[in-house]
Amino acid sequence: MTDASTPAVRKPGEPALAALGLAAPAPDPADASPHSFPGGGRWRTEIPSCEGPEALAVVLKESSRLDVPIHRISQGSGVWMLTDAEITEMVEATAERDIELCLFTGPRGTWDIGGSTRTDSGGAGLRARGHDAVAGCVEDAVRATELGVKCLLVADEGVLWTLHRARTAGIIPADTTLKVSALVGPVNPASFAVYERLGADSVNVPSDLTLDHLTEIRRVSAAPMDMYIEAPDDLGGYVRMYEVAELIRRGAPLYLKFGLAKAPGIYPYGHHMRELTLATAKERVRRGRLALDLLARHGAGDDMAPLGTRLPGALNRFEISS
Repeated sequence: MTDASTPAVRKPGEPALAALGLAAPAPDPADASPHSFPGGGRWRTEIPSCEGPEALAVVLKESSRLDVPIHRISQGSGVWMLTDAEITEMVEATAERDIELCLFTGPRGTWDIGGSTRTDSGGAGLRARGHDAVAGCVEDAVRATELGVKCLLVADEGVLWTLHRARTAGIIPADTTLKVSALVGPVNPASFAVYERLGADSVNVPSDLTLDHLTEIRRVSAAPMDMYIEAPDDLGGYVRMYEVAELIRRGAPLYLKFGLAKAPGIYPYGHHMRELTLATAKERVRRGRLALDLLARHGAGDDMAPLGTRLPGALNRFEISS
């Protein structure tokens, strides 16, 4: 929404291009997402790959220094890579700032003994292979939520459905949110809707989806969408900074994830990767500042969801049979 005191949203470079007779077509109102987060706002922020208390402290310090608002902080190595004391420290530090903490659950295909993930086809990818892998994810979920974690990251449809059933049954808290990993993210509206119905509260879509793809998804689902504005190299290394305003217009409600291209992978994290992890954690926050500055310059920075909000609103679910 705009008024007399709010600049109209503009496309990058538009005034100069219009003066040269190269103006872009006006946005089609039919392309815009009609959805927003409960409580207002069309976008939230997320700092990913925050792999422990020390990296978290760097992110929180840098976000204060650069004035980068944060709704969610996520970790990728997994609950099993953190001690109870480390998880508790992260829970307490994020609670002080009213930030949602999201930890990855359990074993996944790329880290077990299965060889198919190392073939050209990639096999089953990150999914949980066998009963024991699902059990490990559930073990992580129960442990993490007992320590106060309120958001769990999953990379398997069966694990997602199982954890959704678990929160419905009271095995984990009912207000636990479940987030689908970018490593298995859906690429069409039908599959996005299935993840929502399986229990997803936010769904990470691959960063190479087109703007039209986002509009297609929003015609069938209002579930929050997560997208790397800058993707890690193992997810393509895409940088979509200049599209941020249009990504929000098409994809809201949208989590803006500030990843980092041209940086080595850090999963599973250990202290042998300490300096790299702390340096990249700091730079992810700076990337967030760059994206927010772009939004402000383009007149699209005023529709952020209130800080401290985390729930997704009413979503469609498959019926759970007794």
